[in-house]
Amino acid sequence: MMKNKILPFLVIIIFGIVFFIFYKSLEDSKIYTPDVNTKKEVPVFNTKEFFSGENLKSSSIFELDKVYLLNIWSSWCVPCRQEHPLLMNLNSENKVNIIGMNYKDNLKNAENFLIELGNPYKEILIDLDGTLAIEWGAYGVPESFLIYNNEIIKKYVGPLNQGLVDEINLLIK
Repeated sequence: MMKNKILPFLVIIIFGIVFFIFYKSLEDSKIYTPDVNTKKEVPVFNTKEFFSGENLKSSSIFELDKVYLLNIWSSWCVPCRQEHPLLMNLNSENKVNIIGMNYKDNLKNAENFLIELGNPYKEILIDLDGTLAIEWGAYGVPESFLIYNNEIIKKYVGPLNQGLVDEINLLIK
Protein backbone atom coordinates (compact mmCIF):
# COMPACT_ATOMS: atom_id res chain seq x y z
CA MET A 1 0.00 0.00 0.00
CA MET A 2 2.86 2.39 0.86
CA LYS A 3 4.50 1.79 -2.57
CA ASN A 4 1.36 3.04 -4.32
CA LYS A 5 1.59 6.40 -2.48
CA ILE A 6 5.37 6.89 -2.96
CA LEU A 7 5.42 6.24 -6.73
CA PRO A 8 3.21 9.21 -7.80
CA PHE A 9 5.08 11.46 -5.36
CA LEU A 10 8.44 10.33 -6.82
CA VAL A 11 7.24 10.89 -10.42
CA ILE A 12 6.08 14.42 -9.53
CA ILE A 13 9.45 15.21 -7.88
CA ILE A 14 11.41 13.93 -10.92
CA PHE A 15 9.25 15.90 -13.39
CA GLY A 16 9.64 18.98 -11.19
CA ILE A 17 13.43 18.68 -11.25
CA VAL A 18 13.52 18.13 -15.03
CA PHE A 19 11.18 21.09 -15.59
CA PHE A 20 13.33 23.31 -13.34
CA ILE A 21 16.54 22.36 -15.25
CA PHE A 22 14.96 23.08 -18.65
CA TYR A 23 13.44 26.34 -17.42
CA LYS A 24 16.78 27.57 -16.05
CA SER A 25 18.62 26.64 -19.26
CA LEU A 26 16.11 28.63 -21.35
CA GLU A 27 16.70 31.66 -19.14
CA ASP A 28 20.47 31.52 -19.77
CA SER A 29 20.70 33.42 -23.08
CA LYS A 30 24.53 33.33 -23.09
CA ILE A 31 24.36 29.81 -24.43
CA TYR A 32 22.86 31.05 -27.72
CA THR A 33 24.62 34.42 -28.09
CA PRO A 34 27.56 34.46 -30.51
CA ASP A 35 30.69 36.16 -29.22
CA VAL A 36 30.88 39.47 -31.07
CA ASN A 37 33.63 41.25 -29.16
CA THR A 38 36.55 38.89 -29.60
CA LYS A 39 39.47 40.60 -31.27
CA LYS A 40 41.18 38.34 -33.75
CA GLU A 41 43.29 38.52 -36.85
CA VAL A 42 41.72 38.77 -40.29
CA PRO A 43 41.76 35.27 -41.82
CA VAL A 44 44.25 34.57 -44.59
CA PHE A 45 42.39 33.57 -47.75
CA ASN A 46 42.33 33.61 -51.55
CA THR A 47 39.23 34.43 -53.57
CA LYS A 48 38.10 36.13 -56.75
CA GLU A 49 37.04 39.75 -57.24
CA PHE A 50 33.36 40.12 -58.16
CA PHE A 51 33.57 42.26 -61.30
CA SER A 52 36.96 41.33 -62.76
CA GLY A 53 37.21 37.69 -61.67
CA GLU A 54 40.84 38.36 -60.70
CA ASN A 55 42.41 36.26 -57.97
CA LEU A 56 42.77 38.17 -54.70
CA LYS A 57 44.76 37.47 -51.55
CA SER A 58 43.53 38.83 -48.22
CA SER A 59 46.93 40.45 -47.65
CA SER A 60 46.38 42.69 -50.70
CA ILE A 61 42.92 43.83 -49.57
CA PHE A 62 43.38 45.07 -46.00
CA GLU A 63 46.06 47.74 -45.59
CA LEU A 64 47.43 48.87 -42.23
CA ASP A 65 46.21 52.15 -40.69
CA LYS A 66 42.93 52.00 -42.62
CA VAL A 67 39.50 51.10 -41.27
CA TYR A 68 37.43 48.53 -43.15
CA LEU A 69 33.93 47.19 -42.80
CA LEU A 70 33.60 43.73 -44.35
CA ASN A 71 29.91 43.16 -45.12
CA ILE A 72 28.68 39.67 -46.01
CA TRP A 73 25.59 39.95 -48.22
CA SER A 74 23.47 38.21 -50.87
CA SER A 75 20.87 39.35 -53.36
CA TRP A 76 18.37 36.80 -51.97
CA CYS A 77 18.77 38.14 -48.40
CA VAL A 78 15.85 40.40 -47.33
CA PRO A 79 17.70 41.95 -44.33
CA CYS A 80 20.62 42.74 -46.68
CA ARG A 81 18.23 44.84 -48.75
CA GLN A 82 17.05 46.62 -45.57
CA GLU A 83 20.58 47.53 -44.41
CA HIS A 84 21.81 48.55 -47.89
CA PRO A 85 20.81 52.27 -47.66
CA LEU A 86 22.87 52.52 -44.44
CA LEU A 87 25.89 51.06 -46.26
CA MET A 88 25.37 53.57 -49.08
CA ASN A 89 25.38 56.41 -46.51
CA LEU A 90 28.47 55.06 -44.77
CA ASN A 91 30.22 54.87 -48.13
CA SER A 92 29.27 58.45 -49.04
CA GLU A 93 30.73 59.71 -45.73
CA ASN A 94 34.03 58.13 -46.87
CA LYS A 95 35.25 57.35 -43.33
CA VAL A 96 35.44 53.59 -43.77
CA ASN A 97 36.38 51.32 -46.69
CA ILE A 98 33.49 48.93 -47.20
CA ILE A 99 34.41 45.53 -48.59
CA GLY A 100 31.57 43.28 -49.71
CA MET A 101 31.58 39.50 -49.60
CA ASN A 102 28.92 38.08 -51.88
CA TYR A 103 27.72 34.91 -50.15
CA LYS A 104 26.29 31.81 -51.92
CA ASP A 105 24.71 33.93 -54.62
CA ASN A 106 23.94 33.88 -58.31
CA LEU A 107 26.39 36.48 -59.65
CA LYS A 108 23.89 37.89 -62.17
CA ASN A 109 21.29 38.37 -59.41
CA ALA A 110 23.94 40.01 -57.23
CA GLU A 111 24.88 42.36 -60.08
CA ASN A 112 21.21 43.31 -60.57
CA PHE A 113 20.92 43.94 -56.80
CA LEU A 114 23.83 46.43 -57.02
CA ILE A 115 22.43 48.08 -60.17
CA GLU A 116 19.05 48.54 -58.46
CA LEU A 117 20.26 49.71 -55.02
CA GLY A 118 23.74 51.10 -55.73
CA ASN A 119 27.21 49.81 -54.92
CA PRO A 120 28.67 50.92 -51.57
CA TYR A 121 31.62 48.53 -51.83
CA LYS A 122 35.23 49.47 -52.57
CA GLU A 123 35.77 45.83 -53.54
CA ILE A 124 33.57 42.74 -53.61
CA LEU A 125 34.83 39.25 -52.87
CA ILE A 126 33.09 36.12 -54.13
CA ASP A 127 32.15 33.33 -51.71
CA LEU A 128 30.11 30.95 -53.86
CA ASP A 129 30.24 27.94 -51.51
CA GLY A 130 30.20 29.78 -48.16
CA THR A 131 33.64 28.59 -46.97
CA LEU A 132 35.09 32.12 -46.74
CA ALA A 133 32.28 33.22 -44.44
CA ILE A 134 32.95 30.19 -42.23
CA GLU A 135 36.63 31.18 -41.98
CA TRP A 136 35.48 34.59 -40.74
CA GLY A 137 33.22 32.95 -38.16
CA ALA A 138 30.01 34.13 -39.79
CA TYR A 139 26.70 32.46 -39.01
CA GLY A 140 24.76 33.75 -42.01
CA VAL A 141 23.90 36.92 -43.89
CA PRO A 142 24.09 39.76 -43.32
CA GLU A 143 27.06 40.02 -41.00
CA SER A 144 29.67 42.75 -40.81
CA PHE A 145 33.17 42.96 -39.36
CA LEU A 146 34.93 46.20 -38.41
CA ILE A 147 38.65 45.85 -39.16
CA TYR A 148 41.69 47.93 -38.29
CA ASN A 149 45.36 46.91 -38.74
CA ASN A 150 44.34 43.41 -39.88
CA GLU A 151 42.42 42.85 -36.66
CA ILE A 152 38.67 42.37 -36.31
CA ILE A 153 37.63 45.05 -33.82
CA LYS A 154 33.90 44.30 -33.78
CA LYS A 155 31.51 41.79 -35.31
CA TYR A 156 27.90 42.68 -36.14
CA VAL A 157 25.55 39.70 -36.48
CA GLY A 158 22.44 40.48 -38.50
CA PRO A 159 21.51 43.64 -40.41
CA LEU A 160 23.03 46.97 -39.47
CA ASN A 161 20.66 49.63 -38.12
CA GLN A 162 21.18 53.34 -37.46
CA GLY A 163 22.30 52.70 -33.88
CA LEU A 164 25.03 50.30 -35.05
CA VAL A 165 26.12 52.73 -37.79
CA ASP A 166 26.42 55.44 -35.12
CA GLU A 167 28.53 53.03 -33.05
CA ILE A 168 30.76 52.32 -36.09
CA ASN A 169 31.21 56.07 -36.63
CA LEU A 170 32.25 56.48 -32.98
CA LEU A 171 34.71 53.57 -33.18
CA ILE A 172 36.42 54.87 -36.33
CA LYS A 173 36.99 58.42 -35.07
